[in-house]
This record gives sequence, C-alpha cells and structure tokens, in this order.
Amino acid sequence: MIELTFLGTSASAPSIQRGLSSAVIQHRDQRFMVDCGEGTQRQLLRSGLGFKRLNKILITHAHLDHILGLAGLVSTMTRWEVMDALEIYGGAYALDRIQRLMEVVFSPHPIPDSLIFHEIRPGVVFATDHLRIEAFPVTHRGPDCYGYHFIETPKRPFLVEKAEALGVPAGPERRKLVNGQSITLDDGRVIHPDDVLGPPRSGARLAFIGDLARTRGIANFVRGADVLVVEATYLEQDKELARQYGHLTAAQAARLAHTAQVRQLILTHISRRYADQDVLAEARAIFANTVVANDFDHFEIKRQHNA
Repeated sequence: MIELTFLGTSASAPSIQRGLSSAVIQHRDQRFMVDCGEGTQRQLLRSGLGFKRLNKILITHAHLDHILGLAGLVSTMTRWEVMDALEIYGGAYALDRIQRLMEVVFSPHPIPDSLIFHEIRPGVVFATDHLRIEAFPVTHRGPDCYGYHFIETPKRPFLVEKAEALGVPAGPERRKLVNGQSITLDDGRVIHPDDVLGPPRSGARLAFIGDLARTRGIANFVRGADVLVVEATYLEQDKELARQYGHLTAAQAARLAHTAQVRQLILTHISRRYADQDVLAEARAIFANTVVANDFDHFEIKRQHNA
C-alpha cells in the first residue's frame, strides 16, 4: 500500500483554504515529500505527520511555488537538530535554484554536508526491495521538469490452503517462505516457496505530476496507474490562458486519465478563480472516477486485482 497526503493544493499563490504545492508519500518505513511550496513546514505540522523520518524530497520543477518552502523547512530542521541527512532530488535547473536558496539560508556558513543533492534524469531514481521510483520528463515552462511514478514491487501471495495441506505451522516458518527461503519441517520434509506461493501480483502504482503544459506522450509513462495526480489549473472556458501559461484544463487532465487507463484521477493545483464543483464537473464528464484534492486529504492506494 502507498499512502498519499496532500499538504498544499493551490495554484501559484496560497488561498485561505489551500496552501502551496506539496504532498507526502509513504510506503512502509519510507517517506517522500513531493515539492515544497511556501508554508509547507506549517502544513506538515498541521497534518500530524511532523518531521520524523522525512529525509527525501522530490522536486517536479524549479518554480518558486514548488520550492520556496525548502528555505523554512531546512532552517527549522537544522535548528531543531532533526536533520541527520536530507536528500533532494530534482532536475539540474531546479537543483541550481535550490542550492542558491540554501546559500541564503546558511550564509555566511557553507551548505552542510547533511544536505545532499541528486540530479535526476529519466529512469529509476530510487529503489528498495519493495518500491522503486521512476522519473519521466514532462513539459512545463522552463527546463528539467519531471513527473514521478511510484511502483510497488510485485508480490507472490501466500496460499494459506496449500500451507495448511502441507502442514506448515503458522509463525516464523511461513514468514521465511514468504521471504523466499525454504524450510524443513519436523518430519524432515523440505518445503520450498514455490510450494505455497502463487504467481506474482503487481503492486500499487501512483503517478504524480506537478505542472504540465502538454499531455502528448505522457500516457506512456503513467499507463495503468492506480492513481494519477496531476494539475487542473484552468477550465476549458479559459483554455487559451492554460496554453499561454503552460498549464492544463480539468478536461485535458481527464482526457489524459482516460487515455492512460488509470483507475483514479486526483486533481490538484486548483485556482482560486473556480469553484471546486465546477472543476470536478468538467473532469467527471470525461473521466468519472475523479476527485479534487484538498489540503490534508489522505489516500490509501492499493492495487486492485480481479478475483
């Protein structure tokens, strides 16, 4: 399961109801922040997530409404001595702006070694035995813009009925089999993982895109995701403004979700000029399983398997 909590869902500037772009994605003992707009550290506290185990931040692009909150967040984490190491992932242009921002934060001292910058390119940017994160290029205003695809490692389901029939007791023995280890029963029989594990089942998948000017080709990177998060800054009535400023309409986002055959669409980066219900109505007319995210909304993303 992948957990997603929105910290800020507003477009360009904060509103009374919405903070600037940021979200936290959790998987097992890993936590990732995606973008860090101004005021994110307060949103993090209000959400109840706090700073614990926050050591990886993924940046979608270099615009200030997606990175300016790093100054306050890093300053606070340093003063509170809760930053053993903080890794920031982003394109070259974004990292250059962030490093200059950090020079202001830490001046006259150098940026500490505990702040680690990872320049990303398309492909896998992080991986464990249970999760990998792939970056893919997107088009917005400026260079080095990326989306991120969080992909759980496929798992083989434990077949309880087969284990029972073979006399495998509950407890550590079953855990070893799930982890790929053979066991020897008291009667001397050797039980192998293939004896009690079914065929691999794909894990949960979350595709997260920040600002986006064009959807052409994006479906190839996010196809079949359980959840697609993407902006919906404008409505179709203002599609020329969307084109001018490098953003999507709700209808464009919905058409992307339909083309990519994702299971659910979550819209964010919402402009103050529109009512939420109007954004939702435009998208749902094309892709029914759509929601508009609000600050502090929490989603549990699980892979859906046919019976």
